[in-house]
Formats: sequence, C-alpha cells, structure tokens
Amino acid sequence: MSDLLEEDELHSALKKCPEWEYEKKAIIRVVEFEEFNDAIDFVNGVAEIVEEAQHHPEINIRHTRVLLKLTTHDAGGVTDADIELAQRIDNLID
Repeated sequence: MSDLLEEDELHSALKKCPEWEYEKKAIIRVVEFEEFNDAIDFVNGVAEIVEEAQHHPEINIRHTRVLLKLTTHDAGGVTDADIELAQRIDNLID
C-alpha cells in the first residue's frame, strides 16, 4: 500500500496532472465528450488501465460527461498510486 501524501507533496504531485482537483480526500476530474459513445469508449479505456493497476476509481457517467474520483481507501486519502493512475488516465485523453 502507498503512503498518504502530505499536503505539500500532494500540491507538488498535482502539478503533474493539472486537470485534477483535490476534494475531500480524493482527486477528481470531469471530462466532457461530444457524443455518448465517446464517453463510453473512454470509460472502457479507463477500465483496462485500472484493471492492470488493480486500483479502481469511482466513475460517474452522465450522458457525455464522465466524472472520475481517485482515492486510496486503505490509506484514507490520496497516495502516489492515485497520482500515477491519474497521469495514465490523462494519457488516454491527450
């Protein structure tokens, strides 16, 4: 298990994934798509990454809007595992 990031470490780590915001012991990103199927394709891509990492986000799909929430429950907040996964997810979008 990864260690919980301290506030200064978290601030620094979020510079690596600037589209993500810290909120209530988690990092969150909202991604908007043109079409519903684009959102589903994205979620399927995320599913492959998170299965490989064995670290699963909360995913909320609202038509063309996908909300992702990453936290390490065992640690009680954000860890390096969350930051690394956020970066891998960002690579799907870029």
